Amino acid sequence: MKKILYSWIIMVFITASACSQSSDNTDNDGTTLSKTDSVISLRGPIQKPTSGYGSDGSYEVAEINFDNPQYEGTQVSIFYPQGITSPRPTIFFSHPYGGEEKSYNIELYNFIAKKGFVVVFVPYRTIDVSVDHRYQTLWEGFVKAATDYPNIIDTQKVGFMGHSFGGGASIDLAYKAFTEKGWGQNARFLFTMAPWYAFNWNSTQTTQQQLLSFPANTKMITQVYDEDDVNDHRMAIDIFKNINIPNSEKDFIYFKSSTVNGYDYVTDHAMPSSRTVLDALDYYGVYRLLDAMMDYSFNGNASAKNVALGNGSTAQITMPSYNGQSMAPLEVTDNPTPKYFQIKYQFRCGNSTNPRTAYCN
Repeated sequence: MKKILYSWIIMVFITASACSQSSDNTDNDGTTLSKTDSVISLRGPIQKPTSGYGSDGSYEVAEINFDNPQYEGTQVSIFYPQGITSPRPTIFFSHPYGGEEKSYNIELYNFIAKKGFVVVFVPYRTIDVSVDHRYQTLWEGFVKAATDYPNIIDTQKVGFMGHSFGGGASIDLAYKAFTEKGWGQNARFLFTMAPWYAFNWNSTQTTQQQLLSFPANTKMITQVYDEDDVNDHRMAIDIFKNINIPNSEKDFIYFKSSTVNGYDYVTDHAMPSSRTVLDALDYYGVYRLLDAMMDYSFNGNASAKNVALGNGSTAQITMPSYNGQSMAPLEVTDNPTPKYFQIKYQFRCGNSTNPRTAYCN
């Protein structure tokens, strides 16, 4: 199992390291202004939405980098709207295995900043001595960013977002931030994608105790992808069902693959990323729902809820079309069940590594 894991990690890491889709200029004050291409072409026939949720915002993107307190030789990055004069609501993003390079999800970070919000990216060692140290690396990077840049980061309105390992880690990290730091007093949400096992770090509580005592104002989107054969969907289902968030404020979203005009929109474990493929699945499936979630949570826009947490509304599930061919609609439920046997997945919910095996369905 370790050989399989490490070979997969190394393959992802090399690919991520080789791919960068932005270039930077640095001002005299150390702030980096990212050159983002607002007309970048997406793979496949369907291009970016030009209006509404999922369309690019109007801000230019600025970036600040500082030394990572727990990972020597790397830097924590803060992406934010250029020219802001007050702190903005912030997303704390936890990357997947192999996502140490910010190029892995650079388009996501730019998208958030162009919308007028802030995102913090903290690289952790892909192959590390312990899960605890990965969590510690993320935590200390997030806290230092918030402590050192209060003029940029508003900790009263926050979201925790993560993919794969980062999706599982976001649960514990968000809980710590909400309960120990008091972050998110005015807005809190979780956005997890194809999450790996959820551990807890440096806590006297079990993961179940944490889940059952999440603050009442937390909102949540959980996404899983049909062709993912890495992370068992049962891990996402477990967290979704056990977390103390009412059904009205959370949705479990299932993505199916599509073929449109001969192009395959593939819902595998790598989505979303900027490594090799950036297509309509990223913009309409991930960015669009995140955009609406930020507007609903941070701005209190009730109409945004119909897209972010629409409980299967037409506005939420409808995906775009091209020449009469439509992408598969999203499947949304409050009572998810697994579609495949555990044997399909590299990391199964029932694996002894998972501290929550008792909650696998």
